[in-house]
Amino acid sequence: MVYTLARVGFFVASYAVIGAVYAYFTGSMLGLVPFVLAMVVSAVASYYLLSGLRRRFALKVEERATRISTKFEEARAREDQD
Repeated sequence: MVYTLARVGFFVASYAVIGAVYAYFTGSMLGLVPFVLAMVVSAVASYYLLSGLRRRFALKVEERATRISTKFEEARAREDQD
């Protein structure tokens, strides 16, 4: 959840800054250009600045998958014994 909120925060901040600069030069903040640029900038920033959060998130997902897989295998082994 924290990682997702950080990604959204990067996008919103990027869009605000890029949109303001775009509006200053063109007189309008509407358009696809600031949106696409904000997506690219926030993706690159997230890749470098959120690597620690991404690593922790991946570890949690892996631990949960291992735990569920182990429970599933235990249940399957009990079924085979019956």
